[in-house]
Amino acid sequence: MLYLTFLLCFLCSILITPIVKKLAFKVGATDNPNQRKVHLKIMPRLGGLAIYVSFILGLLLMHPDSQYHAAIVVGSVIILAAGILDDIYELSAKIKFLLQISAALIVVYWGGVHVDFINLPFGGNLYFGAMSVPITVIWIVGVTNAINLIDGLDGLAAGVSSIALITISAMAIVMGDPYVMTMGAILLASTLGFLIFNFHPAKIFMGDTGALFLGYMIAVLSLLGFKNVAFISFVVPVIILGVPISDTFFAIVRRLYNKNPLSAPDKSHLHHCLLKLGFTHRQTVLLIYAMSAMFGLAAVIFTMTTVWGSILMLIIILLAIELIVESIGLINANYKPLLKIVQVLARNRQ
Repeated sequence: MLYLTFLLCFLCSILITPIVKKLAFKVGATDNPNQRKVHLKIMPRLGGLAIYVSFILGLLLMHPDSQYHAAIVVGSVIILAAGILDDIYELSAKIKFLLQISAALIVVYWGGVHVDFINLPFGGNLYFGAMSVPITVIWIVGVTNAINLIDGLDGLAAGVSSIALITISAMAIVMGDPYVMTMGAILLASTLGFLIFNFHPAKIFMGDTGALFLGYMIAVLSLLGFKNVAFISFVVPVIILGVPISDTFFAIVRRLYNKNPLSAPDKSHLHHCLLKLGFTHRQTVLLIYAMSAMFGLAAVIFTMTTVWGSILMLIIILLAIELIVESIGLINANYKPLLKIVQVLARNRQ
């Protein structure tokens, strides 16, 4: 039944996307080119509505059962409403943020989704106590915005989200979690159908409707799959979402380092830096897909190694991220502490 539902959601997304495209022009949900955008003509957004409708079709067909289900769906409606209103009327950041927090609080208080503790790698538990709710809300809102921030090139957010969903669904199968596996597969099929129209050159953008919805769902599903588990497993969703989380983290670092406001937009995100290096639009997207796939593979391997092997792998991942950041100038052209150390060591060896 799941395979048939997957196919139906995929086909539904393909059939609905052109309809949503026409609707976007009618309601004024369009994206105009400016100095921060890479597209050169007016583009319809609101494409995430096609993903959502296809996703709801999958839920109606599969009836996934979980104590968290009702709260997750209600939260998704709030997120969808925030995205639609922003795509049409461009909501203020404050209102969008409040709506995201509202959706997260519904999942936490009504659904009961929150991380209470983690098992430490060398024995004992770390209980979050009163911090359990804030940590969970920060995770949901943070990942929601991380996916939104990487939605800067044709097919980028949809492709990265699809790779994350493949990893989450595959690991849910291994962990024996049918709910996360079913929800992840339905959402994956709906996203892939839309990606046909969104890959470069895009015919429609997913807009905040899609980016916020995908970010919210990925945040919640990854949390469900790895809550109240060992410390090493707790790191897994962070690795799975390595690309959007890293890009968001270094955007904050970049603005602090350059003494710019945290809310100030710029053209120095990962995809902007790769474009500046000379990669084409399509090459940049495919390269970031490859990075996301590597993070997904690393997450799977991460769960299969020993504690010491996982720690070593985590150190290697962090060093690799730092080297990439310095090489492409993700913070700024002069920020190269690790590369300078490598250069000094190389000179000394000569």
